[in-house]
Amino acid sequence: MVVEAPVRWPRKVNEIPKEVFVREDLFEQEMEKIFKGPEWHPVAHESELPNRRDFKTVVLARIPLLITRDDSDQIQVFFNSCTHRGTQLEPSRKGNKKLFECPYHRWVFNGSGELISCPKRAEGYAPSFSMNRYSLGRPRVANFKGLIFVSFSEAAPALEDYLGEISDTLAAIMANDGRLRLLGYQKIVFDSNWKGYNDSDSYHAALLHGAFRALNWQGGKGTQVVSKLRGHIGATSELSIPKDGGSSLLKDPSLLEFRDEDPKVGSRVVKMFPLFVAVKHLDVINLRFATPISVDKTEVHYAYFAHVDDDEAMVRHRIRQASNFTGPSGFVSMEDASVFQRIHIGNQTPGVAAFQRGVTDEDEISFDYKQNDEASNLVKWDYYRRIMGFAREGEQ
Repeated sequence: MVVEAPVRWPRKVNEIPKEVFVREDLFEQEMEKIFKGPEWHPVAHESELPNRRDFKTVVLARIPLLITRDDSDQIQVFFNSCTHRGTQLEPSRKGNKKLFECPYHRWVFNGSGELISCPKRAEGYAPSFSMNRYSLGRPRVANFKGLIFVSFSEAAPALEDYLGEISDTLAAIMANDGRLRLLGYQKIVFDSNWKGYNDSDSYHAALLHGAFRALNWQGGKGTQVVSKLRGHIGATSELSIPKDGGSSLLKDPSLLEFRDEDPKVGSRVVKMFPLFVAVKHLDVINLRFATPISVDKTEVHYAYFAHVDDDEAMVRHRIRQASNFTGPSGFVSMEDASVFQRIHIGNQTPGVAAFQRGVTDEDEISFDYKQNDEASNLVKWDYYRRIMGFAREGEQ
């Protein structure tokens, strides 16, 4: 890896140097300073593991994780790495297992991460060897309404403080009580830097996405909170079914029905730094678990949920909306992949990305942003700049 010249960050708060999207040396620094730094990262919802001995594996910023529901019905998160010689312990994406056996030397661990078997241990291990010292390693773990967070840093604040102002919106997306039922997944790899993927704004919604225009998306009539430090965003907007019930748009307009939500709060979105998105459009409950793969690729798993109290008709309705409305090929967001890629291509050129809508002062960050502004993202960008150690032009 070639270490390039230091980043020259513009003095104006609404300008972002395009080089931060495309430099491989910065991507490596981000893995250490941000993804292994003082942040919390959602990796699963506990409803994805409804039964004892269920497991799920994920990779977050190149770190493999194993998530289990153990025999005592507790959710556990471990590094997916044998504590003997470091071999990946479980290669499958999901499943149900009582034990996890390393293929290299057959060390065996239970769902609580305890080492319970070492072949030929009595024939050559040191007398001081103790299996108790070789349980699976763990990151920090916290839980919010069943949403499981991990952090690789002791410097991350308590999760309640980390979420701050967006807690209520995030809870509302997960039906307030978090008692969810998994419906399924969609997966995509965007040809985009992770920051390009997570830099979308409400300004673009009705301009890029024709389905939002058809649903009379009214972001300007909604509410928005922006956390003061990291720039997490929680937004609530109005959606409305067309006056003809949607028959002019779809052969089956029932796809657009609201069944558990008031249209005045028909769209809720949470965007967390660095890379998590949760949305509820119409009756779709969608958590998006993402990880950066390389400087120009970002993998996103769209997980869809119902509420545990839904009847089967409501479950079918949510599935139909989820598979047709949101997701990488849904009515609302089918344009995203192309635009993310084009943003990344365009950012190969020199210069800055300049935020304009909602900017009232180019010299100072404001927190009085409207939901239809793009300038709300500047709080997040200023935090990114500071945690990466980039000084603005003219600063020491």
